[in-house]
Amino acid sequence: MRPSFWNLLLRISVGVGCLEICGGSIAGAPDQKTPVLSGPDQEKTASAQEKVPYAEPGPFGVESFLADWHDPARNRTVPVKVYYPTEHGRPAPGPLPVVLFSHGLGGTREAAGYLGVHWASHGYVCVHLQHPGSDQSVWRGQAEPLKALKEAVRNPRLAMDRTADVRFVLDRLEKLQTDQGPLQGRLDLKRIGMSGHSFGAHTTLVAVGQAAVLPSGREISQADPRIKAAVILSPPVPQRPAQREKAYQKIAIPCFYMTGTEDDSPIGETRKEDRRVPFDLSGDLADRYLVIFTGGDHMIFSGRERGIGGLLGTGKTGLLAFRRQREKDAVFHRLICAGSTAFWDAYLRGDQKAKHWLAEGGFQKLLGPEGTFEKKLAKPDQPPSPP
Repeated sequence: MRPSFWNLLLRISVGVGCLEICGGSIAGAPDQKTPVLSGPDQEKTASAQEKVPYAEPGPFGVESFLADWHDPARNRTVPVKVYYPTEHGRPAPGPLPVVLFSHGLGGTREAAGYLGVHWASHGYVCVHLQHPGSDQSVWRGQAEPLKALKEAVRNPRLAMDRTADVRFVLDRLEKLQTDQGPLQGRLDLKRIGMSGHSFGAHTTLVAVGQAAVLPSGREISQADPRIKAAVILSPPVPQRPAQREKAYQKIAIPCFYMTGTEDDSPIGETRKEDRRVPFDLSGDLADRYLVIFTGGDHMIFSGRERGIGGLLGTGKTGLLAFRRQREKDAVFHRLICAGSTAFWDAYLRGDQKAKHWLAEGGFQKLLGPEGTFEKKLAKPDQPPSPP
């Protein structure tokens, strides 16, 4: 793909804001199993809260391992963290749907670990990618980390590498399926979903069909048909209206968009009210949903661990806002887990009960005053959403 295409796509989408201030340390060695707690000790729910299966940890235990997968075609190594379900101390029997997760700018494979654990406890294998060049290496050790992040955003190669990382990992799943190991023969590679936060949301959107619209009007898509559904957290959007109108029209798989009322971009131009644009402007080819969390900022999705320098908040009140909103992160995380798990069950497993709960008031009831929820379901004359 010509760099000019990526310059255009980066200029209209990535440069509008894609920061994930999350750089948690990476413990353990590649391919080393590390147990992860699930069950009551993993999430304590107040007695006053409604008990909803999608919001609670699932029936499986969870383990994880780290690996560094090498792509010889690009001479590039992609670190991953894989969360998988267990039953009676052994890997759960398959076939198990797979979900990929792409971190934001400056993040790591440790980002959104709460999602990896939760989804795996419900029977999903979750592969969290780390994208070299747009991970924590961008800011770590830099005298001016914010400046380094802003400079990285302008590098079109980063978006190009990320999309190639996704294709490589999708190919690499075939090897994970056949190689000796805990997941041998257990993956359902016909039921793959993808999620991402911020820059990772952009990576996800490109992988599922967001088009770059050239000045000539020609549209270029990098959609990968192996991805059947997507959960998109804090998507950056093109700034030019003409680009926006066409960018999302051909996304043909179910998508669940999530943002917050305080979800301004820490380093770019995407405004909080613009995060809903992909939901509004997608074509009516598949079901789509949108939740906007009241008081939610840009960092509620990734799982905060520590900030970079003084850049701890995304609102006008900075550090104070960060500290206050941390107290509510657990509330948002429970809702994010519930909505996304029901979505995966509905569109990766074809579970009609989950789809009914999501689309017909169950999630809205659980959400309550914590946000607003919208849906646009495919027209009856449209073909059914892919499983």
